[in-house]
Amino acid sequence: MTDLYAVVGNPISHSKSPDIQNAFAEQTGEDLFYKTLLAPLDDFEGEVRRFIEHGGSGLNVTVPFKENAYRLANELTTRAKRAEAVNTLKKMPDGTLLADNTDGAGLVRDLMINHSVVLEGKRILILGAGGAVRGVLQPLLEQQPAGIVIANRTESKAQTLAKDFADLGRISACGFTDIEGSFDLIINGTSASLAGEMPPIPVSVIHQNTTTYDMMYGSNTTVFNQWAEDHGALRTIDGLGMLVEQAAEAFYVWRGVRPQTARVMQSLRNERRR
Repeated sequence: MTDLYAVVGNPISHSKSPDIQNAFAEQTGEDLFYKTLLAPLDDFEGEVRRFIEHGGSGLNVTVPFKENAYRLANELTTRAKRAEAVNTLKKMPDGTLLADNTDGAGLVRDLMINHSVVLEGKRILILGAGGAVRGVLQPLLEQQPAGIVIANRTESKAQTLAKDFADLGRISACGFTDIEGSFDLIINGTSASLAGEMPPIPVSVIHQNTTTYDMMYGSNTTVFNQWAEDHGALRTIDGLGMLVEQAAEAFYVWRGVRPQTARVMQSLRNERRR
């Protein structure tokens, strides 16, 4: 019997997750079908319960329900607890829900495996202090960078994040205009690129060997990465790889099989160029 999975969100029709996960299933020979699931804003829990009761085996969770999923789950992985948000739910044999957050693992894998970016001993700047950033801090700190600086428009939010993760490594916080020094890796975790905007950070953060990574992606270079290129960054990377790698990590959580991501990534990139 074919196992059923879905990505749940609102809105959801734009999601590329079905293309990605069904491609993984075909590649690995896993007998599953994956679809989108539109949940009412006021009944996420009911929608998930109905899906599971009607034979669903697992879910990806996207905006605006990642915190709802965190509260709904019966069991949380360590990285889900740290993130305080969930993007992957797995139905366990006893019918309970295991929750995970694969975003950080997806980011780190994209950086280290797909782009050969060294994180150990490097100075990292992260822009933003929302859920997207919280979800990636533990996996990044586990790679033992020299230090992470979180910069945010509202400095107090960045300070809260730094305090929450201080036990895992060297991490500090500041406002956008108070950033000091240059960095080996700069990650844009804000949604500014979606609005065609650029966080107000000093050009001095970039040196000749800086890599920048925008969690957003599109058919054209993001505003943030274009800014970085214009000011001498060595390399710029967008978030398409993170999207595919976090999906592959979720697939592994569900099925115990790790799919190959390169061909799926290339297919999505070619599609966006059309």
